[in-house]
Amino acid sequence: MGENKGLILVLATAIISGFSIFLNSFVVKGFNPFVFTTLKNAFVALFLISVILLLGEWKNLAKLTKGQWTKLAAVGLIGGSIPFLMFFYALKIVSSAATAGFLQKTIFIWATVFAVVFLREKINKMFLAGAALLLLGNFLLFSDLSTFGLPEILVLIAAIMWAAEIVLAKHLLNDVYGRVVAFGRMFFGAGFMLLFLAGTGQLQEIGALTTEHWLWIAITGVLLFLYVFTFYTGLKYVDVSKATAVLLLGQPITGILSMVFSGKAIGFNEAIGFTLIIAGVMLIIGISYFASLLKSKGVGLAAYRY
Repeated sequence: MGENKGLILVLATAIISGFSIFLNSFVVKGFNPFVFTTLKNAFVALFLISVILLLGEWKNLAKLTKGQWTKLAAVGLIGGSIPFLMFFYALKIVSSAATAGFLQKTIFIWATVFAVVFLREKINKMFLAGAALLLLGNFLLFSDLSTFGLPEILVLIAAIMWAAEIVLAKHLLNDVYGRVVAFGRMFFGAGFMLLFLAGTGQLQEIGALTTEHWLWIAITGVLLFLYVFTFYTGLKYVDVSKATAVLLLGQPITGILSMVFSGKAIGFNEAIGFTLIIAGVMLIIGISYFASLLKSKGVGLAAYRY
């Protein structure tokens, strides 16, 4: 699998993310957010280990070194547990799913910085131009936010932690399959969150869940499974900066769904913001795609070097 197929998978992740954040913002309001995200992540971990076993890839787990298991546990801690607890608590009390979606998408900024520092990723002028469009587009969407309180702070901290986790996962993906990294994230993450529930006396609340609660856990769990499956498989072949930029395409989806279901018309700022986000992502990944296509036809592009 090459970069182009990896980008397609990450694009699928962005679409899933757009719907998922919108849906979760409603579902979590009827739950204890900590119980909800713990069970959802545990559901995904079970789903992933089932896929690994069904595909006969259990040997990939058996071959992992102690150091790799430690890094998977770290991915689970900084990516699969603490930020999930903060994000879904914030999502329960935040007033706008679009705002949460925007702040969550600042992962792009932090991940790019971390990738440049720790992975030595190269950033070119075309990427910077696309990044400027992304930031401007998100600013236009964000400009209507009148408050920046605890929920927004928690989402922002979660985004920074997820960015750090993505960089660590990318490092692991040099030697480990994407499905294994996704499993490690969800398995260890769910384990840490179960310990949190037990330590805070919330574990017994699981027994009070209704059939409807379990149904929503399953539905949102499927979306999360598709998210981690597509993202970590694609991330193996795509730079962190590009992959996280593509994820911003989920923001217009979340924003449009929020407006439609709240009865709010899409304003001028929102329309321009959505357009700039789409243009920014296309600028970042489009030139690379066409350059590789022309190269395969024997045509060089001296102006762009990827």
